[in-house]
Amino acid sequence: MAWTTSSCSLASVAALLLSFQPHSSAFQVSSQISNHASAKECPSEPLFLAASDAKYDTARNNHFNDEGVSSNNPTRRNFFTSLASTPLLATLLAPNSFFLPQSAYAAESTRSTSDATITDKVFIEFKGIPSADGTSSSGDQRIVIGLFGNDAPQPVSILKQLVTKEGFKSKCKPLDTTRLLQKEQLEANKVYNSCLENEDVIGVTYDLSTVWRIIPNQRIDIGAVSGKFVARENPNFQDGKSGLTHDAAGVVSVRRGDDGGYGFTIFPGGSDVGATILDEDNVVVGRVVEGMDVVERLNGLPVVKSAGVNYMALTGGPNAKNAPSRACRYGGPMYCNENKPLKKVLIEKTGIL
Repeated sequence: MAWTTSSCSLASVAALLLSFQPHSSAFQVSSQISNHASAKECPSEPLFLAASDAKYDTARNNHFNDEGVSSNNPTRRNFFTSLASTPLLATLLAPNSFFLPQSAYAAESTRSTSDATITDKVFIEFKGIPSADGTSSSGDQRIVIGLFGNDAPQPVSILKQLVTKEGFKSKCKPLDTTRLLQKEQLEANKVYNSCLENEDVIGVTYDLSTVWRIIPNQRIDIGAVSGKFVARENPNFQDGKSGLTHDAAGVVSVRRGDDGGYGFTIFPGGSDVGATILDEDNVVVGRVVEGMDVVERLNGLPVVKSAGVNYMALTGGPNAKNAPSRACRYGGPMYCNENKPLKKVLIEKTGIL
């Protein structure tokens, strides 16, 4: 069985060590594991050393005596005490040891976004961001994003298509035939048929998509597509394993996989928790190079908050909840989420510079 970086963890090594009998010497274990390490393979069954082998008995006694450990009490404690003094333990714990899982030394491969090469630039113009005093603003509401095409080629390619008139070509989601109410099923059929009519003609774009979630200092989620695009299949953003993290305000990323919709996230800065969450879930694709003042205004927008309690029901009044919107039913959770801006903020114009 091949012992790769992903499957050969420290726990696997520990299990291997525990499979040795107490009378085995650290010298024998070190030799056996080193042989497997050099061949980069993992033993398919526990390794046991014969107690009757005089050659190994002599080596064991000599080794224990050299280390000052009594050979008359061959316990596991003595065994591991002697093991700790061998070069094997340091070898197993070395950052580049293939015995260690990827996560044990992934931190060494992280890179600063300031060192990443910007291969392309796109602009996003918003509509509806209020000014600092709360009044409607007609001033500059544009940001420019520098994209890291070398580090995240597949996500960057998709984002570049989404800001063009041609858009990103995507198939329609399968028709949901599980609606219990006839009215809802008829509506689902209508949405699906409308999607099929434009599937091969119109690509998905960010035109009139919304800023759909803002968690101050943690994330600004942008690009919830609307209208005829809510029934399209989501893109599957792939991780280029670049090692880039959300290490500064203005870093732009997309959610890894296909459950994050078409949108992207701007890290506004100021929260280690927010950065950690984004590092786990998202792929860094670029950073804002112009318009950080616009990002700061977005970060400060008031958002929808709900207590989650139906106070009318508690007093014996109506307990019916508001029906979810059409976009919520067919577009996914991003259209139903709290933390939306109180006033709708749209993407009005996009393009490649």
